Amino acid sequence: MNLRPIKNEKDYRNALERLEVIFDAAVDTKEGDEAEILSLMIENYENEHYPIDAPDPIEAIKIRMEELNMRQKDLVGVIGGKSRVSEILNRKKKLTVDMVRELERVLHISASVLVSNYKLLNK
Repeated sequence: MNLRPIKNEKDYRNALERLEVIFDAAVDTKEGDEAEILSLMIENYENEHYPIDAPDPIEAIKIRMEELNMRQKDLVGVIGGKSRVSEILNRKKKLTVDMVRELERVLHISASVLVSNYKLLNK
C-alpha cells in the first residue's frame, strides 16, 4: 500500500485507476483497507473540486416526486388545486410558506431546500 494525498488531476486519475483494480478486494485485507482509504481520499477530492450544487426547490420537488412515483395530480390538495400545482411546477408562481410546510411533511424535503431562491419563467 503506497497511498499519497491526491493533490492534482493526475493524482486523481491514478487513484481512480488503482481503485478500479482493487475495488472488489475482501474486507480486512491489505487491499481492502487500501480501497477504503482510497475511496475516502477520492471522495474528498471530488467534493472539493467537483461540487454538486443542490437543486433548486422546484427541481427538488420533481426529483422527489419521481423517486416516489408521484404525478403532478398527487400534489393537488398538498399545495393547492390542479391549476396551482401546475403554476408552481411550471415556475409561474412562487412557493408560499404554507406550501413549503406541506411539501416538507408530504415529500420529506428539507424546508431549507424549499425556501431557496429560484427564478420564475416569464409569462
